[in-house]
Amino acid sequence: MPALKLDVSVDTLRLAEPFRISGHVFETADVLTVTLDDGEHRGLGEAGGVYYLGDDLAHMRVELERVREAIEAGPTREELRAILPPGGARNAVDAALWDLEAKRTGRPVWQLAGIGEPKPIVTTFTVSADDPEAMADKARSYAGARSIKMKLTGELGLDIERVRAVRAARPDVWLGVDGNQGFAVADLPRLTEALVEARVALLEQPLARGREADLDGVTSPVPIAGDESLLSLADLAAAPGRFDVVNIKLDKCGGLTEGLLMAAEARRLGLGVMVGTMVGTSLATAPGFVLGQVCDLVDLDGPTFLAHDRKPSVSYRDGELWAGPEVWGAPVPA
Repeated sequence: MPALKLDVSVDTLRLAEPFRISGHVFETADVLTVTLDDGEHRGLGEAGGVYYLGDDLAHMRVELERVREAIEAGPTREELRAILPPGGARNAVDAALWDLEAKRTGRPVWQLAGIGEPKPIVTTFTVSADDPEAMADKARSYAGARSIKMKLTGELGLDIERVRAVRAARPDVWLGVDGNQGFAVADLPRLTEALVEARVALLEQPLARGREADLDGVTSPVPIAGDESLLSLADLAAAPGRFDVVNIKLDKCGGLTEGLLMAAEARRLGLGVMVGTMVGTSLATAPGFVLGQVCDLVDLDGPTFLAHDRKPSVSYRDGELWAGPEVWGAPVPA
């Protein structure tokens, strides 16, 4: 690949309303945008990093400056996996490399990735943790949603009330819950009993990262997804017997290149495959949309949290996500 010019910019995005999960309340989201320019074409990629790993804007910028020379030498996507570790910096560069290749070759990213032509996909819409009635109201406001994921905080009794309230408000939707590491293994029998009663289809990351062994021997009536516990390809070997589903996030694993490898390995291990997202603009969501074409579950509503998205934008209609070719990853128009 010819030599490239790397440009890095940063933005602070304001959320439309505060977003609460276990242990955190977010009002803004910082994102980093990478541009790779070969003198004729420009590839773009966006990343938000991984807040609970200290992978913030400052860390991502340091990582990129550390390997600037190697990136500007024009690596392949596979070579990039050896240049940068999993995380937001690699995700942004990886996305820019995919986008650049699409423009250079005249082939869209989905074709370069060897998957079928993309179609709109059903995505979850997220209900932030709040009091039960407020969460029920939020669930009702997603009138076109077919799939809802609600955030829990580890306050067991209150969380059960939250689940019951949201299910009563939306008896029609697929419903999942995200524990965001807030529970202990002793909480699971009571929690999963309530989830079964409420017809909840997925329990995501109930225990803290590092407590995966606590799930050994646990039989859950609700499938358990690993998120914070399954950051990248290297984590998947220990997943069977503890998790039923892997939630792949491109900021965690370091980009679409590794995300596709993770999806294939998860299938080989007999795990379900989910694609998730950090909060970001449509530019960050579009690579996840490509991965979502080969996933069982899709959680790509990041742009819906923003007061203002970048344009061109992905679209949400009738509970589905569509990332048109104008957003990212398409050839330059003739």
